[in-house]
Amino acid sequence: MDLTNPIFQHEDKAREHLEATRWPHGPICPHCGVVDEATYVGGKAARKGVYQCNACRDQFSVTVGTVFESSKVPLNKWLLATYLMSSSKKGISAHQLHRTLGVTYKTAWFMAHRIREAMNPTDPAPLGCKGKVVEADETYVGAKEHNKHASKRKEGGGPWNKAAVVTLVERQGRARSVHVANVTSKTLGRVVRTTASRASHLMTDGAKQYRDVGREFASHASVDHTAGEYVRLGFHHSNTVENYFSILKRGVIGTFHHVSEQYLARYLAEFDFRYSLRSGLGVDDEQRTDELLRNVAGKRLTYRRADKAA
Repeated sequence: MDLTNPIFQHEDKAREHLEATRWPHGPICPHCGVVDEATYVGGKAARKGVYQCNACRDQFSVTVGTVFESSKVPLNKWLLATYLMSSSKKGISAHQLHRTLGVTYKTAWFMAHRIREAMNPTDPAPLGCKGKVVEADETYVGAKEHNKHASKRKEGGGPWNKAAVVTLVERQGRARSVHVANVTSKTLGRVVRTTASRASHLMTDGAKQYRDVGREFASHASVDHTAGEYVRLGFHHSNTVENYFSILKRGVIGTFHHVSEQYLARYLAEFDFRYSLRSGLGVDDEQRTDELLRNVAGKRLTYRRADKAA
């Protein structure tokens, strides 16, 4: 997708593109859900892009009920921000969006969080299935290395602590990451059970926290990193999820520099989205952006809610 594309330069073209992407079979009323039963409201007094539903008689536009609703930022700038966040492998900072889009930093920050909200899957299917391999591992992001262990944490927690993240990756498939309060058999087991299909083969490192939940899967194998074992027979490894972590940490360190634990879940959704629709699976930047535009409905985020814990 060329950055000189009219959808990034003109609001009318941006709206037409969003309508074609979200409504391939005709306008969908966000109030009653009726498809292709709406009349375009013309005339000098009417706002551009407004339709009236012939079923419920309510008026709407393509942005109603989406993360773009009630925004004073032109829609073409929204689409450019969506494209930049979808196509930047390690993310793009709010400061860079602020400079590129010509909006204030506060506006760019809010736009980025709205887009991350759209990247979060609404009703995600379990990772893996019969015959598939799902790798699971945990890592820590933020603060300093010596503060990552629970024994090092000060009472009450704080920004100096590293945040624990558990990620499951389906080989040749999607990724799902969850921020957890601590790394125990109970918390890891809950994440693995609710994220992956039990018919899958579970692959982990030698952490004992995975032993109990591993018995519930078709099979469970691990590699012992402490003994210098990383791959066994070309099949037993957790290199796929480690690759995901390398992208995540390069983004956090090199692009964002710091990610607050308060907003970590939204950043994880962003990296999960791009990884699950990566070029290695045959998805290019334009397709990834359009997939995001198809998922903006039902995820409206107000500034007050964005500024609270995700």
